[in-house]
Amino acid sequence: MALETGSIKSWAEDDRPREKLLRIGAGSLSDSELIAILFRTGIKNQTAVDVAKGLLKKYNNDLTEISRIGIAELSKTPGLGKVKAITLVAALELGRRRRLAEIPKRIKITSSKAIAELLIPHLSDLPHEEFYVILLNRGNEIIKRVQVSTGGISGTVVDMRMIFKNAVEAMATGMILCHNHPSRNPSPSDEDKRLTQKAKQAGELLDIHVLDHIIIAGDTFYSFADEGIL
Repeated sequence: MALETGSIKSWAEDDRPREKLLRIGAGSLSDSELIAILFRTGIKNQTAVDVAKGLLKKYNNDLTEISRIGIAELSKTPGLGKVKAITLVAALELGRRRRLAEIPKRIKITSSKAIAELLIPHLSDLPHEEFYVILLNRGNEIIKRVQVSTGGISGTVVDMRMIFKNAVEAMATGMILCHNHPSRNPSPSDEDKRLTQKAKQAGELLDIHVLDHIIIAGDTFYSFADEGIL
């Protein structure tokens, strides 16, 4: 039977997270065991699994909540420190990017809700703003998704030239702008409105239609097209 404290090396081999992953696969491990593999070591009288359990308990066993916590705050958790916090943040970010990469191409967009449902899982829990453009063909099918910029809590700088450079190169005939509000307030700012109108005007010159601008705010969203202000 595995000990609850002390070095993982003292555990029965079948109970050690790394050996368990090799033997029966990553899917069989608990969240605390997977995090322990990232942490590698524990502290005095606590294994890496114990430290991981303490972290999960502190944040209600909610990985989404943990992903929103900054490195400085995570480092305050007993047994973590900056190196373990950085490792965890990097792993969670890789998981988020993998989910975002899985948005299928050639899916047809028929409504603002359809695009929001694709993006909410990837943008809703971010602690900072990210801006994307979804490029579409004549059938309103997704050609590609492009990250235009990433920024801070209150905003991100968007280069209109980069948006339309990607659109022209992809031979897109339509696009949907999308960004998130970490505040979880879906209402567009004055800058959001100005940017949307600027993109619409530029698109008219290039015959690339800006069909919508979606703001993701937690589990809700705001659609410029639905509100009739595009």
